[in-house]
Amino acid sequence: MASTQPDLYKALLQALIQARKDAGITQVELAARIGRRQTFVSKYETEERRLDVAEYIAIARAVGAELSAIIQRAEEPH
Repeated sequence: MASTQPDLYKALLQALIQARKDAGITQVELAARIGRRQTFVSKYETEERRLDVAEYIAIARAVGAELSAIIQRAEEPH
């Protein structure tokens, strides 16, 4: 299913990826924290798979990021 806000979705995804990297967490480590395989992380990070809201929240928590900070980062002009 395509997003009705593709630019915002991409910005949110990039902010989530950056939060993982800023935390020094690898895709493998993140996958273990959320009980998934590394390929799950790779696929959403390369936009082969979309995240739903619950997955997004679980990932943000797993990397120790505040949801509001990620959203704010995504809304910043680029």
